[in-house]
Amino acid sequence: MVSVRPETADQARLVTLLRDDGPRSRVELGDALGLPRARLAAEVERLVETGLVETAGPAASRGGRRSSLLRLGRGVRFAGVVIGTRELVVTVTDGELAPLAERREPVDVRQGPEPVVGRAVELIAKLRAELGLGRLTGVGVALPGPVDVREGVPVSPSLLPGWHRFPVRDTIAAELGTPTLVDDDANVGALGERHAGVGRTFDDFLYLRLGAGVGCGLVLGGTLHRGATGSAGDIAHLRLTEDGPTCACGEAGCLQAYCGDSGLTGAALAAAHAGRSPALAARLDEAGTLTVADLTAAAGAGDPAAHRVVRDAGRRLGQVLVGLVSFVNPAIVIIGGAPAGLGHALLAEIRALVYRRSAPLATGTMPIVLSDLNDRATVIGAARLISEHAFTAG
Repeated sequence: MVSVRPETADQARLVTLLRDDGPRSRVELGDALGLPRARLAAEVERLVETGLVETAGPAASRGGRRSSLLRLGRGVRFAGVVIGTRELVVTVTDGELAPLAERREPVDVRQGPEPVVGRAVELIAKLRAELGLGRLTGVGVALPGPVDVREGVPVSPSLLPGWHRFPVRDTIAAELGTPTLVDDDANVGALGERHAGVGRTFDDFLYLRLGAGVGCGLVLGGTLHRGATGSAGDIAHLRLTEDGPTCACGEAGCLQAYCGDSGLTGAALAAAHAGRSPALAARLDEAGTLTVADLTAAAGAGDPAAHRVVRDAGRRLGQVLVGLVSFVNPAIVIIGGAPAGLGHALLAEIRALVYRRSAPLATGTMPIVLSDLNDRATVIGAARLISEHAFTAG
């Protein structure tokens, strides 16, 4: 497998263009990059020698001598790892980040980082064997919590007890002998949207990531914005009330405590115990607990208390987005990770509040939409994360 990096800035631009737009003719590449023919030929020749680029047959004729198509080499292969609170996903992609093989399995992050990260390495090895691959070009990892990207470690992740500063990046890199990068799942999801989702056509957008946690990825000027220490968009523990439900971080009234999966189920349990929802109470008696799926089923059946839980969560998310939209002025807001069956109900509440309370100049042309990639955004984004390192001039 190819593990070298582009040697010049022009080579980096060229392979990035092939990653994002697919095979292109030499003529098209020269036009897009603004390179003289001789310079382009020299850069392409070097990339072909290293295996980063290969010829893919003749291009469509534009008159005169027919140009050849170029594509990323078949030896360019990435792995994307998404560690969720309940599921581990490992994917191997080609250079254009199209999935070639994938494994998903339940995971319990409370076991600690060693067995979970070890299992991710094992799954990567299995996929490599299935595909007949040697060393990968790189591995990208998404975690559900704050990450020090420079060190490749989670930092005080409330959803990952016992994971604080565990060397996720260095552990995987040492086991596989390949470059590895780690980031939080909201940032990674934003990268996935930028590559293959609604965000592909926008240079400035917010990606709101829902699920066990709540986070926000910011793409500004076409580039992921992490801030000074990598914590930009870490909105999970913004305090909405002083006396709200207790959050996994130990504080009360956090956005995540209201709108994360545990917040939704907690509100559903309160409705069941208080007798406001016979449907949820019956399900609680039957199963002994409630899940987001139970809340979804009750809301879908027209249960008023379940609807109220969803509406309240949507309004609280909208309350936070009003501030973010006013401050960042994105071209679009993309919502990913919404529980299956609840996305449109949450979206309706979010839209109503944001459009009502934000300045017309900020929201007059700004759509708020559900991701069409949903959980695929983080899978693709993890591969995109490491590809940006691999395609930077070394």
